[in-house]
Parts: sequence; C-alpha cells; structure tokens
Amino acid sequence: MLKLRKNAIALLITMMFIMAITLSIGIGLKYTNNAQERLKKEIFLLQTNVILEDILNILKTSKELNQIKSQTELFMFLSQTSFVPIEYADIKIALELSSARAKFNPNTLYDFNSTYLNNQKVLALKEYMSTKMVNPAYVDILLDGMGGIKKDNSYYSDIFNEKPTLFRDYITSYEHLLEFNDFYTNSFYDNSLSKVKFEDIFYFTHDTSVKIDLNYASVEVWKLMLGISNEEAKALTHYAGTYTKDNPPKLDDEQIKILKNFKTSYYEPYIYVKLEIIQDSLNAKVAFEYDIVNGKGYNFYYEI
Repeated sequence: MLKLRKNAIALLITMMFIMAITLSIGIGLKYTNNAQERLKKEIFLLQTNVILEDILNILKTSKELNQIKSQTELFMFLSQTSFVPIEYADIKIALELSSARAKFNPNTLYDFNSTYLNNQKVLALKEYMSTKMVNPAYVDILLDGMGGIKKDNSYYSDIFNEKPTLFRDYITSYEHLLEFNDFYTNSFYDNSLSKVKFEDIFYFTHDTSVKIDLNYASVEVWKLMLGISNEEAKALTHYAGTYTKDNPPKLDDEQIKILKNFKTSYYEPYIYVKLEIIQDSLNAKVAFEYDIVNGKGYNFYYEI
C-alpha cells in the first residue's frame, strides 16, 4: 500500500513537472512569436521608409515632372499617371497622384493668422452645409478649432469644456476634423455629417495663402464656392484642364463676384501623393504634398 502511494506521488510529481515544462515552453514560444511579429513590423516600417525615399527621389529626378511649366502640361501628366500599381516580390504598392490644390482649406475661414474672420466664406460654407441638412452651428464649431486660445473664453461652442486639450490653432487633418464632427453629432443628436464627403471638399494646411486650382476643383468645391446646383458644377468640371486667364470658366457676373471671395488660380504646381503599401497582413498608408518647382515634399501623413 505504501509502495502504491509512493508511485502515485511520483506520478503526480512527474505530471506536474511535465505541465510546468509545457507551460514554460508555451510562454517562451509566445514571447518568441511576439518578438517575430514586432521584428516583422519593424522590417515593414523600414521597407516603407525606403519606398518613400525612392518615390521622393523619382519625383525629384523625373524629367517629365521637371518639364511641367503650364496648366496644360500638369493636366496631361496627372491624367496619364493618376494611378500607378507596383508589385515587387510579396509587396504590393499603389501610387496615386492628383492635384494638391483641388479642394477648399477650411482654415481660410480666418485670414491673417486667425485674426480676421472671412464672413463671405463662412456664409458660403454654412449655406453649402445646409444643403446637406447640417445645422449652421457646425461651422461655428469648426471656427472654434482655428481661432486659437481665447483668454476671454469667447468660443462659439463649449467643445473645449469636453475636450480641453484639443488643438485649436487650426484644423490639421481629417482625423482632427473628426473630433469636431463627433462633438457636433453628439451635441445635436444629428447624423447628417455622415452624408458629407469631406475628402472631396476639404484640404488642410495652416498656410491660409494657398489657392484653389480651378482646373481641378471638384464638383463639391464648385458647389461650395458658388452655391450652384450639382448639374452646374459638373458642367464646370467638364472643362477642367482648359481654364486659363484668357479662357476662364463661363460664369455670370454675380458668380464672378462671388468667386472673388476665394483665392483661386489656373495653375498651381503642387501634387498630392498617396502611397499604399501592402505586405501579407501589414498595411501602410502615406500621403504628402510635392512642390514641383522647388522639388520638395511636405505635410507628410503616416498610417501604419
């Protein structure tokens, strides 16, 4: 009986020992796998940076790009190179090129370093948003996000009571814009913003001197600037690429007057570059502006 008891104890000790080893090895393998995943991500990040450097070098040394001197040449270039798919080994790359001056910069609702409110632009944006069933108070909330810190707390809304650390000198990106959108949606119990195609309308930069290139202005941007119908806006985009000082868009006198409230141009040599890199389950998105004249990239955005 004693012998059986000893054998049982020995078997139990053996089983406990095996369980301990199995558990220990399992934990070790888990850490090893985690380390491999981290290493894989680090390698992918390095590859992304290398690809980005290569794209920048290609843009800087491109004879086709460096020879662009007019709106016609820029339009031809972007028409032919708007989407470039690239595949190397197990890496897939999608490169998109477009005008970086096709949209409206909401930060220009203020002029001269957030000092003077441009009432004409504010009214135009409110009227545009009203066509989307968005309360005009939404635009006031946006104004709070680009007016800087006000010592007298004279904001249009109480957004900074809920989000006291929210940056308020200017709206920096679509992700930043979502903070203001969420506040509006939750405050007004209104989901109308979900129907607004912000990526077709807004472009973000702290530089309020940027102009809208009328050869690339989207349908929604034309509607915002002039308060016109969808059909009228589509008609204006139909002739995109042909507008010059001597051949401006066909507008009536009142529309010409309204358009002067916005900073516009017929040739802005700036390209918006979007880069998506995919490898297995890893995905990276990079976007930036490229100044053709000075050969510089800036306003970089990363999502990995």
